[in-house]
Parts: sequence; C-alpha cells; structure tokens
Amino acid sequence: MIFQQTLKNKVTVSGIGLHTGKTITLTLRPAQPGTGIVFHRVDMSPAVSIEACAKNVVNTRLSTTIGKDGASVSTIEHLMAALYGCGIDNAHVDINGPEVPIMDGSAAPLVETIRNGGVEVSSKARRFLVIKKPVSVTIGDKRATVIPSRQYKISFDMQFEHPVVKSQFRTLTFTAESFSDEIAGARTFGFLSEVEMLKAHGLALGGSLDNAVVIGDDGVLNPEGLRYSDEFVRHKILDSVGDLYLCGHRLIGHVKALKSGHELNHKLVTELLSRPECFSLVEFTPQESAAPFNLPLPELAWLEA
Repeated sequence: MIFQQTLKNKVTVSGIGLHTGKTITLTLRPAQPGTGIVFHRVDMSPAVSIEACAKNVVNTRLSTTIGKDGASVSTIEHLMAALYGCGIDNAHVDINGPEVPIMDGSAAPLVETIRNGGVEVSSKARRFLVIKKPVSVTIGDKRATVIPSRQYKISFDMQFEHPVVKSQFRTLTFTAESFSDEIAGARTFGFLSEVEMLKAHGLALGGSLDNAVVIGDDGVLNPEGLRYSDEFVRHKILDSVGDLYLCGHRLIGHVKALKSGHELNHKLVTELLSRPECFSLVEFTPQESAAPFNLPLPELAWLEA
C-alpha cells in the first residue's frame, strides 16, 4: 500500500499577510493518520480549529477562506498546494492571524519550509479519489471539468482582456517534481488598477512588488520581470492544486479549466463530492502508483490515458 504521510518535525515560518499587512506566524506540526489538514487560530481564546475541507469554505473572493465557529483563515490555497506537492496528508497548522502569510507570492518558500520539516510515513493506507465519470460546472463563460484519467492532470486555459496578459494555456501532469520545478515558484499577480482599488477599500494592505507580480497598462512593473514566460497560467494551476485539495484526498483525474478561479474551483469540488457515483476511493500499491498507465485493478478498466 501507499501510506499516508505527515511532517517529521515541527516547522515555523513568518511573513506578511496580503490583506491585513500584519506579520503572521504559522507553525506546521505532525498529525495522526486520518487527521487531514487542520488549521488552528491560536490567537483566539479558546483556540478555534478549522478543518481544511470543502464544507468549511466561507469565501472565495480574491482567495479561498475557510471558517468555523466565528473564526476564519484566508489565502490558504498556496499552503494547501505546497502540502499536496510535498505529499503531506495530515498536518496541524497553528496560525496567529486570519490569513496565511503571502511570502513571495508563490508556494516555493512554503515548500522549502515543509521539506525542512521532513516527512514521516505512517502505517495507514492513503486513499485516492479516482474520477469515474465527468463532472462539470460553469459560471457564465467560465468552466471547470474533471474527467477520468490514469494520472492527475490540470489543463488551464486562461484568458484576459489585457494586452500584457492576453491568453495562456498549460497542462501539468502532476508529480512532486513537476509541481516543484514548474508550478511552485509561480507568483500571484494583479493589475495595478485593481491593486489601487483594493487598497482604497482596506484590502491588499500587505501587497507589494516583493510578493506579487503587478501588471500595468504597458507591462509588468516588477523590475526583475517574470520568472516564466507563462507565469500567470502557472500560478492559476498552483491555485487550482490548493483549492482542489479541499476535496480531502489526492486526485486521479484530468481537470480542464477555462477562465476558472477560486469560486469555480470550489464549486467543482462541491459538485464532485455530491455525486459519489462519479468517483471511487481507491488504495494503491507503490508498484501500481509508479506505473499509472498500467494499473491492473479491474475497477480502473474505464480509465483513459
């Protein structure tokens, strides 16, 4: 069997909150098998625990926010993606503020922090959510679909009416290496006109060229430029990895997104979980996982490449 994993050691990181502009400290701790990812607002008395799952999502404007019992934690998507990318199934997240630190706008610093903690393998099998039938959701001209596949893939078609961004398309076939090398370092981005509006409404108070790619009318304002020529769509995939992890399991399926964002990602997870006939929860041996195109299990006969 492939077994669930947690951190071997406790690790701590601090950084600026994108919207509050305040310094926030976050500590990741090992957790028992079957725990999942649980956030703890340790600045509240008593502390409030919030499971990172679709039913606890309370807001998807600008970021993904989970909440429970009067407490919330926002901008969780980069950390959730980093945990997924590092193979962490179970972890406690102690946080002393209402949002995850934005760091440099990407998941790379969080990946490094998790790796510093090391990985502990449990004796309890990991269950994969395997897509059996297509599930699709739409909002206006935006669409997100997940279809059967022998691997976890995300294909993202990003379109903006802006001369600098325009349209970008990329497909990620997920592995720990492809996530780390191709996606984790892609930074969040925003348009200068929107940043000014957000700050006028008391949001994005911690935003700067140090933690976001800012796009003006004629180009990128960051003096160092972009990390990748298609950094924008790579970051959209990064957000999707984190948002989709709120299904509570590692996915095996092909996600196809057109102009998607946090709201539509959440809607896709919610729709999928409401339709149990469209997926199976499956345990794999390491040999089966290493050869995803040759899975011998009879119940996977319907999977496409």
